Amino acid sequence: MHIPDGFLSPEVAASTAVVSAGVLACSLRRADAALDDRRVPLVGVTGAFIFAAQMLNFPVAGGTSGHLLGAALAAILLGPWVACLVMAVVLTTQAFLFADGGITALGANILNMGVLGALGVGGLMLAARRVLGRGGIRSRATLLAIAGAGAWLAVMVGAAAAALELGGSGTVPLGTALPAMLGVHAAIGIGEAVITVAAVSAVLATRPDLIAVADLRPEKIRRPAPAAVAS
Repeated sequence: MHIPDGFLSPEVAASTAVVSAGVLACSLRRADAALDDRRVPLVGVTGAFIFAAQMLNFPVAGGTSGHLLGAALAAILLGPWVACLVMAVVLTTQAFLFADGGITALGANILNMGVLGALGVGGLMLAARRVLGRGGIRSRATLLAIAGAGAWLAVMVGAAAAALELGGSGTVPLGTALPAMLGVHAAIGIGEAVITVAAVSAVLATRPDLIAVADLRPEKIRRPAPAAVAS
C-alpha cells in the first residue's frame, strides 16, 4: 500500500500531507496525557515490532503479497493518538532509509496506513464501550473479536483511501483502482486480523493492564473456570 513518488498529483500530495500533519500535531498534544511511565517502553517495543513486521511479506492470491500494517495493533496497545505518532515514525523511517514509499507521498502513506487505521480502531473501541455500558470491554473474547474486525477494516479503509488518491491524481481510473485495491486487500486484511489477534492475545495472557483502549485489568478479565480434575 506504500505509494511511491510520482504517483500522486501535487494537489493530492499536499492535501494529504496537511491532514496528516494536523492529526500528528493533535496527537503530540494528547500524548502527554495518554502516556505514563509503564507505557513508555511499550511504545518503543510496539514501534520496533511493527517496523520489523512490515518488512515481512506473506503471499496473497494472484501472485501478490501483503504485510502487516500495524495501525490497529498500535491503537489497541497504545491508544489511537500515540499510535498515530508511532506509525508516522515507522513510515517516515521506511521512506527515508529504505525508499519504501515516496517522500512526496509520505503524507498520504501516513494517512492511509497510520492515521485512518489508528483513529478508526480507537473509534470502534469507544463505540463498543458505549454499547457495552460503563463497565467497558472486559471480556477477552469481545476484545479479540473487535481487534480482528478493526484490523481488517483498517486495511480496507486505507486501501480505499489510496485508491481515491490515485484516482484523484489521474494515475489510475478510480473505477479500476478501487475494486482492484479492495479485492487484494480484503485478503491482506485477513492476515492483518490474524496477526493482530495473536499479538493482543499474547499481551492479554501476560500483561492485560497494558491494553490501552479497553477497561481491562487482571482482576477484571473474565477467564473460563478451570476444568475439574478427575480423581
